[in-house]
Formats: sequence, structure tokens, C-alpha cells
Amino acid sequence: MQGKLYANDLFSIGKIDHRINSALAEHMGRSIYEGIYDPENTLSDNDGMRLDVIDAVKELDVPMIRYPGGNFVSTYHWEDGIGPKNQRPQKVDLAWQSIETNQFGLDEFMDWLPKVNSSAMIAVNLGTRGIEEACNLLEYCNLDTDTYWANLRRQNGHDKPYGVKTWCLGNEMDAEWQFGHKSAKEYGQLVNETAKAMKAMDPSIETVVCGSSNEQMPEFGAWETAVLQECYENVDYISMHQYYDAPEQGTMHHIAKALRMDKFIDSVVALADAAKATHKSDKTLNISFDEWNVWYHSNEADEHNEPWQQAPHLLEDVYDFQDALLVGSSLITLLKHVDRVKIACFAQLVNVIAPILTDKTGLIKQTIFTPLADVSKYGYGETLLTHAKSDIYHVTEFGNVPYLDAVIVKNDVNQYTVFAVNRHQTESLTLDIGVNAGEKLVNISHRNYTCDDPHLTNTKEQVVPITMKEDLQEVTLPPFSWNVIRFQTLV
Repeated sequence: MQGKLYANDLFSIGKIDHRINSALAEHMGRSIYEGIYDPENTLSDNDGMRLDVIDAVKELDVPMIRYPGGNFVSTYHWEDGIGPKNQRPQKVDLAWQSIETNQFGLDEFMDWLPKVNSSAMIAVNLGTRGIEEACNLLEYCNLDTDTYWANLRRQNGHDKPYGVKTWCLGNEMDAEWQFGHKSAKEYGQLVNETAKAMKAMDPSIETVVCGSSNEQMPEFGAWETAVLQECYENVDYISMHQYYDAPEQGTMHHIAKALRMDKFIDSVVALADAAKATHKSDKTLNISFDEWNVWYHSNEADEHNEPWQQAPHLLEDVYDFQDALLVGSSLITLLKHVDRVKIACFAQLVNVIAPILTDKTGLIKQTIFTPLADVSKYGYGETLLTHAKSDIYHVTEFGNVPYLDAVIVKNDVNQYTVFAVNRHQTESLTLDIGVNAGEKLVNISHRNYTCDDPHLTNTKEQVVPITMKEDLQEVTLPPFSWNVIRFQTLV
């Protein structure tokens, strides 16, 4: 099978913001406790942080981590997680029907971030709380004033402000499952007043308003329009969330689902631009795609969990190879939309629908880990408008689907990376790459990740192998594969 891939430096989609490789760490299941924080474990450092998890997160090169949720944030009192640990209250978490010990909180999170070379994206509770709580939290994090909350941060051992730049104003507030769920108008007004107050306190911050929880919400579109009518000028991003369901229509349908993401992004861009026109604004609202992943493996097991446990095993999906290809195609889709998608958070980071899965003795890097790490490492610079051609196949939801899904990224002068998925399960694809009307390609290397069993998972004993080839004259993508091709050009 033949494939063609063309791009030109003159036609750039946009500069890649490294924050599209961000993640979510939520207080649910074993994401924090037994994941990031496990003080009784010999694998942890003196602060109780898992060292093997730190190494794995550093390998993923996650520039920003959204915290503390997620649904969890909508009933959370951040003040419960600061100060002496023996004085912190143990409380119920309504979102996940768990017991929250509050032994890990804001200060522990901020201390952990430098260990993994990351920064914070903090969500405020606009479900059961509001403007005053958001401003108190902002003061605690960012102000260097002689005032109550800033002084309390100092008292708790952190003299310098944290300087958190990006703030999520609530979470999935359109959803009836959200405690504190609001109408679009009510939420939009609350966001507007909260953003005004927070930016009066710290004009350097940027804010994220909640879009629809997913594209299948009954009021999708109408929600965005009504919310932005109230707050457009005081917010900087609108959020998107999307999770891919079980492959009930088979593998070939499953690995094409990134097409949903593409359509969803285009729709939200159109809604944001309509709001811009309505407000006669000069500001363009960008997108924070701050939750996305594959999520279906653990559904049945989660139904049998007893409520009110500490760190229960929730949403511990074990990913197979077809999930890895879907994640790879989703990353390609995000790269194709870097003109508007500036932030994207893979949800989640450890144990809960995550690339990293721990037990008491170590961890597994799941199949989805590889494409996430590859794009974070090599997906820098700018995305070029990429024309791809290949044979196609048909699925009911999407119609004709190309076997080749690919994008070309310009990393530096005469240096490029191709990310590509060959969706064909049995045929290889010989790829003809053209850049700048026929410039010669040199120093071609090809890193591929392939498996003939869509259902194979990584274990401690066996992982899907990665193959590396260098100094190539021709690039052939193996069947059913994720690929990273790097090269230089000569004029």
C-alpha cells in the first residue's frame, strides 16, 4: 500500500504550545494516594512521593498538570488540605463517594511539581462555593502581600508565591451529575464576576470557562453560546472534554474515533468565533481541551465498588494496543489544531484512566504511554498544513476513513518530524514524504511501535516493543502502527 504526505514551510497552521501535552491529576481512586503520594512505600522519597512515578512523569515531559479535579473540585474545600497534617479534617467526597484524608493538598502538590518539571493549572470550586473562595485561593497561591491568606502560606512554609498562571473556573458545570450544577446564564454570570475579581487581584492570570462536558450533551452549542454571552471579555479559554467509549463496532471503528475530536474542535471554534462577532470583540478565544482519553475498560469493575473507601480502585483501565493507536491519532488531531488548541490535558496521569499504573512494588507504562511521550518529546516547533493521501476503508459513523493518519511538524530550520498511524491491520504502507516542493530528505530515522494483536496489553513481564531504524532511504509504516519519522532537508 502506498501513501503520500506533503507540506510546505510557507503554510503553517501555527506554533505548538507545549501545554497541549498537559495532564489531569484528580483526587479520585488511587490517582493521588498510592499513585503520586505513598508515604508508607519504600519506593517513595522523604516527602512521601513515589520516585518511580516521578521518573515516569518526567519521561512523559508533562508541562502543566490540572488539579485537584475534575468532579472532585465541586465540593472541595482547599483549606482542608493545608497546614499541619495532624489537624487536617477527614471528609467525605461526594463526587466519587470516597473518604478524603486531606493528607495531600495544595502545598504538597506545589512541592511535587518541580520534581516532575511541571507547573500548575488550578481549578476553583464554583459548584458549592464561589467568588470569595476563588479569590482566597488566588491570594494564597500568588500574592506577596502582608495579608491573611498570603501570610498563611508563609506560615505553612512557603515564603515565595507559587505564581499559578492558569485557572479553571469550575468543572463541567453544565452536567446534572455535577454538584452545584447551574444553568448556562447563571454559570456565565458567576464566571464573569469571578474572573473580574481574580484578575483585579492578579492581572497576569488566564482563566478557563467550562464548555459542554462533551459533544453529546443535549445543550451542546446552546450552552457555549449562552455562557459566552455573559463572560466573553473576561475569560481566555473555553474548555472541551471528550472520552472515547468501548469498541463495540470493532477495532477499525475504534481507531478512527479521533475524527470525533476533529469535528468537535471545529464546532467549538465556530461557537467561540460567533461569540467574538456578537461581542464585536478584538479578542480570539482559544481552547483548553483539558480532559480527554479512552475510558471503558473499568466500567464493569467500578459498578461493584463499595462507597466510602479511602483510595478505592476506581477507573483503573488496562489499555490495549488499539487504544494506543487511538491516542496517537488524537494527538495528531490536536497538533492539526494548534492555531486554537493551546492547552490539552490527558486525563488522567496515574492509576485512574492513566498511562502509568502502580502497585506496591512498581509500575507499568501502559500502551498509551508511548505516543504521549513521543509527541511531548518531538512535537515542538510549528505544525505545517499537511496533505495526506492513502487508501480508505468505510465505517458507519464516519464514512470513508483513510488508513494513513499523519501530520508534519517543523521543529527547527530544515528539521522535521512526522507523526503517523497506519490503521491497516495487515498491510504495510510505503510513505512518500515531500517537503517544500521536492527538497531532498536526509538523515531519516524511523521509530515505530506496532503489534498484530489489537488487544495486547503491557505487563511488567512483557511490553509492546519499539523499533528504531536510522539512515533510511525509504520509509515503510508497518501494519497497525504508531510511527515517528525524523529527517532534515537539503535545498
